Formats: sequence, C-alpha cells, structure tokens
Amino acid sequence: MRFIFVCCMLLSFCMFSQEKQEYDTAKLYFKNGDFEKALISYQKLTDKSPNNTNYILALVETYQQLQQYKAAEVFLTETMTRIKYPSFLVELGYNFQLQDNLPKANENYKKAVSSIEVNTSFVYTVAKQFESHSLLDYAIQCYEKAMSLNSEVDFTMQLSRIYGEQGDIEKMFISYVDFIEQNPLYKENVKRIFSDFISEDPYNDNNSILRKALLRKIQQNPDLIWNELLSWLFSQQKEFNKAFAQEKAIYNRLPESLNRMENLASIATNEEDYDTATTIYNYIIETSQDVDTQLRAHYSLLQFRTLLATKKEYKSIQSDYLKLFDTYGTLTQTLDLQIAYGHFLAFNLHQTKEAETFLKASLNQNLKDTQTAKIKLELADILVLQEKFNEALIYYTQIQRSLKNSTISQEARFRVAKTSYYKGDFKWAESQLNILKQSTSQLIANDALDLKLLISDNKYEDSTQTALKLYAKADLLAYQNKPLESIIVLDTLLANHGAEPIAEQALYKQALLYKTQKNEIKTEQNYLQLIANYPNGLLADDAYFNLAELYNKVLNLPEKAKPLYEHIIFNFADSIYFVEARSQFRMLRGDAINQ
Repeated sequence: MRFIFVCCMLLSFCMFSQEKQEYDTAKLYFKNGDFEKALISYQKLTDKSPNNTNYILALVETYQQLQQYKAAEVFLTETMTRIKYPSFLVELGYNFQLQDNLPKANENYKKAVSSIEVNTSFVYTVAKQFESHSLLDYAIQCYEKAMSLNSEVDFTMQLSRIYGEQGDIEKMFISYVDFIEQNPLYKENVKRIFSDFISEDPYNDNNSILRKALLRKIQQNPDLIWNELLSWLFSQQKEFNKAFAQEKAIYNRLPESLNRMENLASIATNEEDYDTATTIYNYIIETSQDVDTQLRAHYSLLQFRTLLATKKEYKSIQSDYLKLFDTYGTLTQTLDLQIAYGHFLAFNLHQTKEAETFLKASLNQNLKDTQTAKIKLELADILVLQEKFNEALIYYTQIQRSLKNSTISQEARFRVAKTSYYKGDFKWAESQLNILKQSTSQLIANDALDLKLLISDNKYEDSTQTALKLYAKADLLAYQNKPLESIIVLDTLLANHGAEPIAEQALYKQALLYKTQKNEIKTEQNYLQLIANYPNGLLADDAYFNLAELYNKVLNLPEKAKPLYEHIIFNFADSIYFVEARSQFRMLRGDAINQ
C-alpha cells in the first residue's frame, strides 16, 4: 500500500511538473508575440485542467490578441455555465468593448459589479480584473459597494491608489490621510507612497495639496500624527526650520524623548543647513534633562562648527571645549568629546604634543576595551599626522590584537593599510586591503576596495612608482589639513605624469580640494577637464554630477546644470548619482510629479 501511495505521489508530481513547463512555454510564446502557438498551448492546458482560471483567462486573452472575438465569447459563455466566477463577466464585457460594442460591454460590467451583492468576497477578483483592463471607475464601484455591504472590510488603500492612477492627486491624498486617521500603524507605508508623488520643491502642486490636507486635519482633529507628517513633508522639501516648528509642537504636547529632534538636526547637518541644525541642537541642550543627550548635541555642534570655522575662530571653539570639560568633567561620559578635542588640537591647531598629552591622560580612566581602542586610534592618527608612521602602526596593531574581528579592529587594519600607502609601502598596503574587502562593515569594505584599485591600477606604470608616490604624498598632505600644499603636489604630478592613468584621480582629488577652498573657478576647470579627457573613465559620473551640483547649488546656473544631470540619466544608469540626478533634472525642468 505504501508503495502504491509513493508511486501515485511521484506520478502526480511528474504531471504537475510537466503541466507547469507547458504553461511556462505558452506564456513565453505569448510574450514573444507568437499567439498562434500560444493559442494551441493554452487550449491543451484548458483541456487538461478545465477549471483552472489562469489558463481560462490566458486563453481568452490570446483569442483577443488574434482578434478571434467570437471564439473568445463562445468559450467564456460555455465556461460560465460550468464555473460561477464573476470575473469572467468582466472579461466577457471587455471582449465586447474590443469590438466597440459598448452597450453589451457595460451590461456585463454591471452584472459583475452586482455579483458583489451576492457575495462580498467576489470583490477581490472582480475589482482586480477591472483594474487589469484599466477600467478604474468600475473598480471603484466594486470597492465602494463591498464597503457599503460589509462594514468589516476596508478598501481605502486600494481606492486611494486608484485615485492616484486616475491623476486625481487631491482625492488620493485626502483618502490616504483619512485611512491613516483610522489606521495609524500604516503611517510609514503611506509615507513611502506619498514620496512618489511629491518633490523637494515646496511650490510643487502635489506638495501644496498634501500640505493643505494635513493642515485641515490639524484643524479638525489636532492629533500629533499630523504634525509628524507635516514635519516629514517639510524635511522632504528641505525646509528644516519648518520641520523643527512641528517637532517642537510634538515635544510640547508629548515631552517624552528628543530623539526625533536629534534625527532632524542630523538630517539638517547632512544637508548643510547648519543654521537650522545649530538652532535645533541649542534647543536640545536647553531643554533636555539628560546629560548624555546634551553631550551628543554639544559634540555635533562642535563638529560642524569646526568644519565651517576660519582659523581666527579656532580659539573660540577651543574655549567651548574647555568650558564643557569644566561643566561635565573629563570622565568616561565625555569620552567622545575628549577624543574630538584631541583631534581638534592636533589637526586644526597643530598642537600635536598637547593633543597626545591630553589623550594619554584620558587613557588613565577606568575604560572598557572599546573605549581604550577609540583613544589609541586617535593617538595613532595624530602620529600619522606627524609622519611618525612606525609608532602609529604599533597603536593600530594593539587595537587589532585586543579586539579581534570587531569593527574598530577592521578600522585599525584599514588605517594600517593607509599608513603603509602614505609611506610608499604599496605591497604591504595591498595585502591588508585584500583582507578588508570582505569586511563586515560596508563602509570599510568600500574604502578598502577604492584604495586597493588606486594602488593596483597605478603601481606598474613605472618601476619607481613616482606618480603613485606623488599622489600618496598629496593624499597625506590633505589628511594633514594642508590643502594648498596638496594642490601643489598634484600640480607636479599632472605636469610630469599627465598621460598616465593616475592623472584622472589627481584631477578629481584636486577638484575636491579646490572646493574646500571655495575656489569655484578652479573646481569647475578640473571637472571640465575630467569630462573632456576621461568621458568614459571611472570618475566620469562623479565629475558630471559634482559639476552639475556646482552649477545648480553654488553658482546658481541651473541651465548649465540641467544637461549634466540629463547626461547621467541617459549614460550612467548604474551610477550612485542616478536617482538624485533624475530628481534634480525633473525639478529643473519643472515636471509635475506623477501627473
């Protein structure tokens, strides 16, 4: 008996496998436009499985492609005597519509809608069939009828989507907003949908419609969810000051956590809206009762203040660090600030001895291994700054041994490779980078791969590796916060090795250095040179995008930026800049989003 059961199972499986293969073949014929062969295949399949709705609908569609409408009608009519499947009424109606017989088409469409009165569960297949033929008004009727007959079903999401497909953006937004009011857990899903219809432009019609819909909800029902969505909308528009106003309203009513404020400040910082970021961080410092939260805000403020400061302002920043240590102490709680201050002393004030002394004193605290490693990592970086490479390597190696396989250990290994590269020991650097390509940290892995390619692509150009050594020297000078000296070394490289592949890298690095010096003319020239000399190079998309951003956001020359964004869209579909380039191009062209 068991043997017979196994044989039956194997036979059933073989038959199913064969039928699936036949179905896949039929679909392939249809996809390739070979409708005659598809017809024969689907007829065989419906003979084998006469109740399979997928086969039935596929056969009808094939008849329609061959304009054999009468055959489709006869087949559907006969099938409906056997199978009570209301979606076939939609298909029969559509078959009449293809023959321009609209009275007969609408007659069957109405019957399909009416079938929902018999059983509301029919709505799922009937409405879907209407949607498949873009008969959206009928699909709306189906969903609305089902909801009127059964209060336990809710098709607001489906209706909202259809309104969007019809181009009725206002109705779509209102419908989704009403849905969120009843189903707040779907807020993130709806935000993802909204993001397809809005842009960064606050004056875009869709943005205005959504903003008005949310403001109406605040007036009707002052729930915090509307403030959250407005904050999100303002953030999408990069109006972080307005988003901050909404976040304050939320916090005033629900003063539980400042995490949302911190996230907004971080986004504003990344988008270089430093004024708003400063305002938010100061608010957090003044409002929070939690010391850790205050310290994170102070840390973030000092980081971008240092980035933007002139040398004259360094003393003021140093004074602020010292005031913080007076207030909060030099304990483990302020360790990140201590490390940041050591970095500031060495890299900005060039007081390397003072930085080393300060950080070594921090090592005397009761620290965890990871905290010790963080300080040693900064100490090693300061030694690299002074070109004391061997001493730096000792610290990096200690970190690797004490915290094997951790992210900070992998970071230390990368800095070993970078230090060896600065020294001109390219072989040892490569050996370390080969290991790091498999790093669990994607950021480290990417940095390792970039440096590995730089070395391997250029180390064989000449036996002395002169060009690569010059590039490494320029890289070190940039690391030492000596951008002008780095630019001069790159000039030497380009003058003497302009025909070698590394010249592309040198031009690009020099452009980035000119950007830090706010030398827009030189920055533009370098990008133009890259585009002219290396239109298909590894850095071509970087050059096009950065030049477009320079024209668009710095020099206020949008008409010069537009063709550069467009070039990325059509020629660099795999670029990391593709999505942003498309977004900026559409905005400059004045496209209406999803209309």
